[in-house]
Amino acid sequence: MPDAGSTRARYRRILRFAARHLAVVWWFELVLPRFGLGALAARGRSARLRRLARRFHVLAVDLGGLMIKVGQFMSSRLDVLPPEITRELEGLQDEAPAVPFEAIRALAEAELGMPLERALAWIEPEPLAAASLGQAHRARLTEADASETGIDAAIVKVQRPGIDAIVAVDLAALRRVARWLSRVRVVATRVDVPALIEEFAVTSIEEIDYLHEAANAERFAESFAGDARVGVPEVVWERTSRRVLVLRDVAAIKINDREGLLAAGIDPAEVAATFAAVMFDQLFSHGFFHADPHPGNLFVTPAGPDASGTDASSPAWRITFVDFGMMGEVPPGTRAGLRRMLIAAAGRDGRGLVAAMRDLGALLPTADADALERAMAHAFARFGGMGFAELREVDPREFRDFAVEFGDLLRTMPFQLPEDFLLIVRAMSLTSGMCSSLDPAFNLWDAVEPYAARLLREERGGLVRSLAQEALDEAAVAVRLPARIDRVVTRLEEGRLAVTAPALERRIARVERALRRLVSAILFAGLLVAGAVLLPQDGVLGTTLMVLSALPLTHVVVAGLVARARRHGPR
Repeated sequence: MPDAGSTRARYRRILRFAARHLAVVWWFELVLPRFGLGALAARGRSARLRRLARRFHVLAVDLGGLMIKVGQFMSSRLDVLPPEITRELEGLQDEAPAVPFEAIRALAEAELGMPLERALAWIEPEPLAAASLGQAHRARLTEADASETGIDAAIVKVQRPGIDAIVAVDLAALRRVARWLSRVRVVATRVDVPALIEEFAVTSIEEIDYLHEAANAERFAESFAGDARVGVPEVVWERTSRRVLVLRDVAAIKINDREGLLAAGIDPAEVAATFAAVMFDQLFSHGFFHADPHPGNLFVTPAGPDASGTDASSPAWRITFVDFGMMGEVPPGTRAGLRRMLIAAAGRDGRGLVAAMRDLGALLPTADADALERAMAHAFARFGGMGFAELREVDPREFRDFAVEFGDLLRTMPFQLPEDFLLIVRAMSLTSGMCSSLDPAFNLWDAVEPYAARLLREERGGLVRSLAQEALDEAAVAVRLPARIDRVVTRLEEGRLAVTAPALERRIARVERALRRLVSAILFAGLLVAGAVLLPQDGVLGTTLMVLSALPLTHVVVAGLVARARRHGPR
């Protein structure tokens, strides 16, 4: 448990590190260029940035706590940080020395309100894994709990003692550094650092609340209820609190264990394809996704002996996810924008991709969309459709030159991605790397294209339904119009409508013309909808119907122009 002195020392150490390196950046990036020494400052920039990232790496590993998460967070900020920093920090692992078991026992007993011997039948003193925020132990439930829950073997996650205080201190130091940076105009005009820190603070506080993680696990399980491809460990709620989490032990073959998969008769290439499809479903269909799908959080679980042979369509294995502390959520509007991005990327449509980015709000109106479209077109033309194996054959100098040029362009663009979007980038990056390690010939484009085609069909289906509904509405109006005209004429014949005959004739003539235009509009919509529906199955017939729809459309347009001329002409 950290005391007040150690937390103050930690706070000062973080601030000293930030102040020293901010002074270096200020000197080289702001002062020297004002004296005409910008070329000198630029000459050693890459080396300085790498040195800064390495020193932060050392600081993060030494301090642990939230600093590890800060480094991992920074490694994903490709939109605002140079590659020298993101590359240096991308390998930062969340590992920490194990807490002595007696301290873990004391915290768990205080949380559960009973001795561990009563709460659990057995717990392994040696941790299964130790990280900066907590550590995990294998355990076995009591006979009574096992009979009630159907769970015997369990994993017990316990927070590191005093982690609440460490997180509070780290966030206080980060908020102060953010205030410093917000006063530097060159930084403030590019990045809202305080907002970034607050986004990070929210996810960090949620991550040390195990009740939140347990709720995430159940929500994730509900998303894939009935999906035989995905497994999720059940939560033992009776033994779970804010700082202690008990789950079913679902350990199986690690997803990156190719030898283990092959020994179990499981094709790693099939695992790669299924894993990619499951991640796409999370992002683009469910809108709730696992944001940390690294090998330690994924198992391939073979079906039990009782499951084999019961259903020929059931898979012989499933992918089991664990650790739901870092989850991302995609609001419906953002999900629609991401769908458009995916469709544009699959179609190598640079302009569509930039338009989707603008719709998402990630690209501000002042951005040079033309330059970004050209860069996207260049990227698609040169590297689009290449798999991991093919990319390795590209001349490294060409790849590096393009990456530098494209990265510089992105950093000059006035946009800042929301954290959930960066979690998506992180999840997709880990997914691509994992799939490529399972199947060296894996091509993310091949996985994206059928999924994007399905989304496109769904989008087209929505458009067709919308057009069909509009046609039905117009048809309903057309059906009601003759009856309404008949009622008007009947009332006139019975002497119950006091109008002059010329006025009535003009009105009836206008109604008749409107009716004819409406019939043409219905024909246009019907032919267009029918053509769009038939196009995927019968291209010739679908195209013919869509072309024929131009005839009634022409009548609608011409008749509308004539009607307008009559209205504005001499009376």
